Amino acid sequence: MMKKAVLIVGCGDVARRMIPWLVRRFRVFALIRREQDRAQLRAMGVCPLIGDLDDRRSLRRLAGLADYVIHAAPPAANGLFDLRTRHLIAALRCGKSLPQAMTYIGTTGVYGDHSGRWLDESQPVAPTTPRAVRRVDAERVLRGLARECGVRVAILRAPGIYAADRLPTERLRRADPVLVPDEDVFTNHIHAEDLARLTCLALFRGRAGRCYNAVDSSALPMGAYFDLVADTLGMPRPPRVSRVEIASRLSPMALSFLGESRRIRNRRIHDELRHRLIFPTIADGLRAIATDPHLP
Repeated sequence: MMKKAVLIVGCGDVARRMIPWLVRRFRVFALIRREQDRAQLRAMGVCPLIGDLDDRRSLRRLAGLADYVIHAAPPAANGLFDLRTRHLIAALRCGKSLPQAMTYIGTTGVYGDHSGRWLDESQPVAPTTPRAVRRVDAERVLRGLARECGVRVAILRAPGIYAADRLPTERLRRADPVLVPDEDVFTNHIHAEDLARLTCLALFRGRAGRCYNAVDSSALPMGAYFDLVADTLGMPRPPRVSRVEIASRLSPMALSFLGESRRIRNRRIHDELRHRLIFPTIADGLRAIATDPHLP
């Protein structure tokens, strides 16, 4: 009996963490933009396909290819619509058969600012940045696919992703400041390995059109997060400054993350996806990284 097929779109760090689990169970295809990625993916047991979500003509081979799709590609950097997701869906709909299920890795940024209040998936989206607006557009288009074509789409809303090689070490080395405690914002995080596993589980356990907050149980102020990373790595803690002062010392991108504060509940990933987090809190993840320097 031929194995069913999975297509990965957006084959970055999180997606590559899924591959060892996926290749034992499925034929795995990956859409890639760069020829130089072919050899590494083939060595992992993946069939790479060259294509570009910004070029609809390059996506023709995707039609009818896979039983399951993992969509982990971000939107383009400009505009109010996620044209990449729209191009992907258009390509999939050209085939004689559609995927049975699809998981999309989005962002908790779609919720906007809630001044540190707790929220869950029932909270209406209220994006405040252009990149979050594009993510809301992607969710809307994917839900349309689910309604119109019966594809079981699960949407994961992920916060800041961390791992051993995804820590803010450069910011700590530069001594970039963080906010004083009484002006700080709450942030949410997930380890890359937990997000990879949640993505795979959502393909089979996710409910149709359902959103899942793919966050751990930390909900730390941003400054506390940077302090914790600094302490774990034996680096100086960042200086604390006021919101007025920090505006002249950080990049516009870094500043944009200081405009939103929220704490996010994650009960649904436990109750419905039935995932027991490998790293329930950032402290757990950093402790593991400090104990095993080879941990990815």
